[in-house]
Formats: sequence, structure tokens, C-alpha cells
Amino acid sequence: MSASLVQTVSKRKLQPTRALLTLTPSAVNKIKQLKNKPEHVGVKVGVRTRGCNGLSYTLEYTKTKGDSDEEVVQDGVRVFIKKTAQLTLLGTEMNKLSSDFVFSNPDSKGTCGCGENFNI
Repeated sequence: MSASLVQTVSKRKLQPTRALLTLTPSAVNKIKQLKNKPEHVGVKVGVRTRGCNGLSYTLEYTKTKGDSDEEVVQDGVRVFIKKTAQLTLLGTEMNKLSSDFVFSNPDSKGTCGCGENFNI
């Protein structure tokens, strides 16, 4: 019986996984420019209910990684994703446009006119 179980499992195709969050080179550079305090170990990203379309991204510097935070390390930059935002941000790309960061979330179903708020 165990041989048939192994055979069945080996026929499965593995699905590629999406990165929790990726950063464009301009986002990495902007975070490096803004990180001016040595006690800050990275940036923490989250989402909150807000605005005309449901959700808004939050960004803050952090001195520690939270117990339930997921860590993304890219090009020497550490970004921590709050537990409450992990499913919402799955596959999102963080970019920097002018002085703001821009998030391209493939799961977003709509945004408001200013582009600051989104819904899933």
C-alpha cells in the first residue's frame, strides 16, 4: 500500500509559489536612503481599513522583527510584513515613484481615484 501512495505523490506537479513581496531597485534604493538611524533594522509593511475603497498600505521603521512578522530580504534591505497583512500582500511588488512608494497588488480588485486605497 505504501508503494502506491508514493507513486501517487510523485505524479503531482508542483505549483510555483509567489513571493510574498518583491521590491523594485528604485524601492530598495529609496529605503536605503531613508534609513538613517542605526537602531532601525528595517521597514514594516501592513494594511489597515481606511478610505473610500477599503484598505490602505502602512509603512513604518522598526527596531525589531515581530514574532509573527514575515521577513523579506532583498539587496541588503529588510522588509517585515505584519501577520495581518501577509495574505493581502502575497505577490505584491513595491515600487518607488517620485517621493511615494507604489504597490502593485495582483489581487487588488479596485482602487480609489487617488490610488491610495484598494479593495480585494
